Amino acid sequence: MLLDAQESQLVLVDYQTRLMPAIHDGPQVLANAIRLARIARLLEVPVWGTEQNPQKLGANDAGLRELCQRTLSKMHFSAVADGLADWLRPAARSSGGNARSLPRHLQKPAAPPAPERPTLVVAGCEAHVCLLQTALELIEQEFDVWVVTDACGSRTERNRDAAFDRLAAAGAELLTTEMVAFEWLKTADHPRFREVHALIK
Repeated sequence: MLLDAQESQLVLVDYQTRLMPAIHDGPQVLANAIRLARIARLLEVPVWGTEQNPQKLGANDAGLRELCQRTLSKMHFSAVADGLADWLRPAARSSGGNARSLPRHLQKPAAPPAPERPTLVVAGCEAHVCLLQTALELIEQEFDVWVVTDACGSRTERNRDAAFDRLAAAGAELLTTEMVAFEWLKTADHPRFREVHALIK
């Protein structure tokens, strides 16, 4: 199975100014996250960001933040607990019927709408805490989750790699920034090929 740009959304978790200096290979992790966001914008893939307790950990890197359509401020380690999944699904549509046609106790509760873009390409820090918990809960919410390993980081390699093992066991696909780029493009004939290629050279 390959990624499809038209079915994808990009979620970038907690690349915060006070956190990144402590992340193993932090500059490269952040560079790949920015590269992913730029590629996504070129290919019209929605880009969402999250920030964990920004009053203490600071905002996301400014260059990354400006590439996100919206950034969710959160206190839970999983962004899903603070409403991320609602952002990733289309707004609920009215059923068009008369809401009073049935007594309330006979009305079925509305199911959350199915996402129009069910494939989530996810990366972030720390891989074994906020990225892991967010990704696992997104899987529980029945999204297809793809984790970009070279754009994820933790303070130690051991914690980062343990997160990847757990995510793979839970059903997440693991891939790299270049894999995302070329799968989203699909062909060298894509009108944005040169621009995307320039970002990953």
